[in-house]
Amino acid sequence: MIPQETVQLILDTARVEDVVGDFVTLKRRGSSLWACCPFHNEKTPSFHVEPSRGIYKCFGCGKSGTAVGFVMEYEKLSYTEALKYLARKYHIEVKEKEETAEDIAARQRNESLMAVSEFAFNFYKDQLKTEEGRSVAVQYFHSRGLEDETIDKYGLGWAPKSKNAFTEAAKAAGYKDEYLTETGLCAQWDTDGSLHDRFYDRVMFPIHSVSGRVIAFGGRTLFTDKTVAKYVNSKESEIYVKSRSLYGIYFAKGAISRADKCYLVEGYLDVLSMHQLGIVNTVASSGTSLTVEQIRLIKRFTENITIMYDGDSAGIHAALRGIDMVLREGMNVKVVLIPDGDDPDSYARKHSLEEVEAFIAANEQDFIAFKADLLLGEAGNDPLKRANLINDIADSVAGIPDAVKRSVYVDTVAEKFRIESDILFDRIRRTREKTVDEERAQARREAARREYGPQPAPEAASTYIPPVNELRVLETQNPILAPSEKELLGFILTDGCTRLVFESDSEFYDPEGAQTVAEFIDAAFAADSIEFANDAYRLTYDAYFTLYDEGKSQEEIIRALLNGEDDTIRFVTSQLSDLKYELSVKKFQAALTTRESWLTNFVPKAILAYHDKRLASEQQSLLRELATAGPDRQREILTTLERINTLKKKINIKLGRLK
Repeated sequence: MIPQETVQLILDTARVEDVVGDFVTLKRRGSSLWACCPFHNEKTPSFHVEPSRGIYKCFGCGKSGTAVGFVMEYEKLSYTEALKYLARKYHIEVKEKEETAEDIAARQRNESLMAVSEFAFNFYKDQLKTEEGRSVAVQYFHSRGLEDETIDKYGLGWAPKSKNAFTEAAKAAGYKDEYLTETGLCAQWDTDGSLHDRFYDRVMFPIHSVSGRVIAFGGRTLFTDKTVAKYVNSKESEIYVKSRSLYGIYFAKGAISRADKCYLVEGYLDVLSMHQLGIVNTVASSGTSLTVEQIRLIKRFTENITIMYDGDSAGIHAALRGIDMVLREGMNVKVVLIPDGDDPDSYARKHSLEEVEAFIAANEQDFIAFKADLLLGEAGNDPLKRANLINDIADSVAGIPDAVKRSVYVDTVAEKFRIESDILFDRIRRTREKTVDEERAQARREAARREYGPQPAPEAASTYIPPVNELRVLETQNPILAPSEKELLGFILTDGCTRLVFESDSEFYDPEGAQTVAEFIDAAFAADSIEFANDAYRLTYDAYFTLYDEGKSQEEIIRALLNGEDDTIRFVTSQLSDLKYELSVKKFQAALTTRESWLTNFVPKAILAYHDKRLASEQQSLLRELATAGPDRQREILTTLERINTLKKKINIKLGRLK
């Protein structure tokens, strides 16, 4: 088998628009991409790719899924073969192995670390409600211009002054010492080895993964004492690698995709102030210099980055370092320097959205203009310095992988500096050759360090059979119940983690706290010992709750189901959580009420309608039996049918079908 960490790397790296774009020509329309479907003949494009969600959907033939699903469907490959195809495309090495007891333990350990991190997130957030938290942390956040809605949305918190508050709470909740220290939330005293809090007397900024799980924290002191570190950040762990994380990416990814641009800033407060102002397509490389992995993470949502750093010397040099890295990844880069004395945080707080947008539009420069304006002032009329400047820009252009883009930039540089383009092309050619030689030498050194085992035997020919592309084929099993089961499963797959908030006079009101859609439906089933009659829906239902019980977010669950190995689960999930639902039903709902209110109204009705269908199915079965049953059995059947009719009447009165 392919190791789980390799599978996850492949799934995280693969961009659905890249993969699909290898087979069809995609054209952008808003935040989405469209094409004529590669799976059926059509003249008007109905094949839709949504990069921010990592899925495709054809509204003509109904096929949908993720990057791995597209490869399976188009190339008729098995799940494992499709993963290998994507690994080759993105140059990811795959070494297969059997999942051992150690692998299983590692996976469970990862989930334990995630659980500890989530506990810490809630702990620090809840501390804002204490007297200490309100008087210190909340007051600080307000002084920095952050509104209560922003504080709550981004999960900002407070680590109490006590050095044991979190440790005691976590140990009381049953979390093991090894997980508390591994996540860096706790540390050991040198004297006796006991644990104490790593974060104390600091305001807390949780760091989310792309899928929304809390994986780390940044803690800022409010003291000006130079002997106290201004920021303390989580140490790296199995769930948190600084070089692969971006602050704000979970909240920004949709806006980045829609705007087809990402603003890159440096700090937590830069991101929060920009988001609060309305420029949500902003992320930060907090705690580390910009890395290739961070750039590739942004590339999943756009190919356009604008670096927005302070206008001081440090900010300028950071921008210069980032430019070449972005260009080498085939992305487009621009630079905006905030006026010296300000940073994106302070500038956003001093100006309106319109003013900030106007400033960006007026001061955004491509990398050639930025380097030229910056370095020409230093070069003056010195011919050698001017030559070095031109060579520096040419070397930046050399890093661009696309030959057409390189050629366009050469023309721009040649015109700006009045130099022959052939000279620039020669410099670029030599720079690229040198880079290739260095990469080959590095590859040889890496190969020499590796120990190669025996190569696995080639796999047998694929026996993959693509699933049917219509749910009605699956629903031939118990057709009476299938539509209701489809509706309930659809609620779970689209809004399973949304909470249902009933009024206090409702029969469903729970004073201990609101249930989610998934919990509400599951509890209704459990109360009557019900499970789905349709095998495909039951299989998907069970797979959903396996992930739900692990504490995963809705987005993580759906992505895991769509990227899973089971054909049926993948197909049902893609059909019931697809774009068609969002584009039609959601617009209608939005015109009437909020999403939460709509769900609170209709989920209980859907369960009642399902009970009505169950009774109708039982009714039909009894009527068929009645024709051949003996006298005693006939009397039993008639009594049961009378009871069913009474129950159906009560249900239909509740549904408003009868008075």
